[in-house]
Order: sequence, then structure tokens, then C-alpha cells
Amino acid sequence: MTEVTRERVQAAYRALGSGDRDRILEYYAEDLRWLVPGNHPLAGWYESLDAFLELMGQTHKLTGGTFRMDLEAVLIGEDCSADVCRNVAQRAGAAESGASGYERMDYQVFHFMRWRDGRIVEGRDGLFGDSATAFSQFWAPFGPDGIRRDR
Repeated sequence: MTEVTRERVQAAYRALGSGDRDRILEYYAEDLRWLVPGNHPLAGWYESLDAFLELMGQTHKLTGGTFRMDLEAVLIGEDCSADVCRNVAQRAGAAESGASGYERMDYQVFHFMRWRDGRIVEGRDGLFGDSATAFSQFWAPFGPDGIRRDR
């Protein structure tokens, strides 16, 4: 059994950021389940590694490649980990000067992950306070002017 360590959690984030599926498979199980909270089109359960990677691809597309997760803190348990990341992104097509919650993301997100045999088998995103509303606004298909966005 591979031990859950801070270094392994950090390596899992780096692997995910690489986009290399073989490298990602070192840390994420094929039967991964991941929950994205909120009231927006990306919310819900993702029921496989492929579904999760499709989600990550969608976040990349919707943010024009600006989405990033900066790991701030990691806690570990016997078969689990919890971390806080600062998620930062700009919605694709948004003006550089845009400050609306529909255009910019910059807040902390909590992740709780269950591990089995050295791989993440389940993950859940969590948000603090008003960030839950901001998260749903950022991924919403409507802009602050009420006009539906196609991206």
C-alpha cells in the first residue's frame, strides 16, 4: 500500500497540470468519482477519470487556459487528504479590466480526497462562505448583464 503523503498530494496536482494521461494515472484511479458543487453547468458528479479529465478540459476552454490551482495547505490521513488551493482564472473573452464574479475567479477552494493503493478514488470540492455563490456565478452561462454566454 502506497502511503498518502504531502509530497504525493503535491505530485498529483503537478501530474494533473501536465495533461499527460499516463502521468495522471499514477495518482488518479480510472474509476475516480469527483463532485463539483454549485448551481452551474459544471456542477455534479464526474464518474470516471475520463469524465474528470473532460471537466478539466472544459475549465481550460472556458477560461482560455488561465485556470490554475495554487496549492496552499495540505493535511493527510491514513487513506485521505484535504487541501486548500487558491483557484485563479479569467473567463475566456472577458475584458482584462473586468472585475465581475462572472469574469474573474480568485478564491480558496477546499478539496477532500479518498485514496486507495496510492491513487485518488474520490474527490469533493468545497467552498468557503460567499465563494460558493461566486463559484456558481463564474461558471454560469449568463453574464452580469443577463445575456447568455455561449462559452
